[in-house]
Amino acid sequence: MTIRPDGRPPFRADHIGSLLRPQPLRQAFRRHAANEIADDEFESIQDDCIRAAVRMQEEIGLEVATDGEFRRGSYWGRFVERTEGLEIRPALLKFRDDRGDELDFTAPYATAMIRRTHPLAVDEFVFLRAVTAVTPKITLPAPSTMHFLRFSDFAIRSAYGDVDRFFADLVGVFRQEIAELVVAGCRYLQIDEIACALLCDPTIRDRIAAAGSDPDALVERYIDAINGALAGCSGEVIVGVHMCRGNFRGRHLADGGYDWVAERFFTRAHANHFLLEYDTPRAGDFAPLRFVPKGKGVVLGLISSKTPVLETIDSLQRRVDEAAKYIAPERLAISPQCGFASSAGGNPLTEADERTKLRLAVDAAHAIWR
Repeated sequence: MTIRPDGRPPFRADHIGSLLRPQPLRQAFRRHAANEIADDEFESIQDDCIRAAVRMQEEIGLEVATDGEFRRGSYWGRFVERTEGLEIRPALLKFRDDRGDELDFTAPYATAMIRRTHPLAVDEFVFLRAVTAVTPKITLPAPSTMHFLRFSDFAIRSAYGDVDRFFADLVGVFRQEIAELVVAGCRYLQIDEIACALLCDPTIRDRIAAAGSDPDALVERYIDAINGALAGCSGEVIVGVHMCRGNFRGRHLADGGYDWVAERFFTRAHANHFLLEYDTPRAGDFAPLRFVPKGKGVVLGLISSKTPVLETIDSLQRRVDEAAKYIAPERLAISPQCGFASSAGGNPLTEADERTKLRLAVDAAHAIWR
């Protein structure tokens, strides 16, 4: 597949979705949680901040816009809030930084049978579509997110003693949501998959195996879950899968390249393209790209969303040239490696840094594929 500027994604310059929440929005989240402002005022503040974020994306020349995930406390939080049977508990993995300092975080947990009782992102898409003149992109967490972060204790046994039943219900929720997104006009959908990227880390695989699970079997299950969720998508919908090693306040969950999972994931996942993290040596080399089937593209996440240090166009060109040894350059695009705020706290950058990084993606795309 040639990535082309013809009004359909993927575009030469893309981004992963989440944006730094501006101060009025962060304050509104706190005040709403404390019952200091009503739902309608909270929603009005979100609307205004989304409009401003969309203007920013359009002004710097992006051909795709998201709502910054401004209605979500985290990239998967709204899924839990709006899905019956799910709650939040401590995760069994920890984030860490380059010094090795660790940080706890949270994960979904099933306390009852899972059912979709409210739209999860349809309202986000409908609003976004109405306020942008470019292609609107909506993001959803992968089904594996609801399982992997508490891999050995993901559900109360009285609800789901059978993992197959759990995934059947979970995939059903996704399938219903995606079907409604398609009806609403969504034509660019991104699935955020962390589990298969984390399983590329041998330390995490060893921990999974020690808990009695088979890492290879989990990869197959997670690919099947994505494909099941997308089963109702028409050919008009472009699907990108973002493979992420974790992104929380500048920290990560895993090390290691995509080698261990590349052939299975790239050939079996029902995606049009893959948005891959390649911002640090932890990501490994580009050799796994040789497994991406013809007809599918790759968005190279070469620009770090974790640090304000600005990459140069020359350095990005060199990296694209390296990747082109394994996949044709016309099948490549460029983006930040992840979102700027997978949770409302955001990464250690300013909004000015964020804008500069996104503009760099646009400028680099023009320079590299001119």
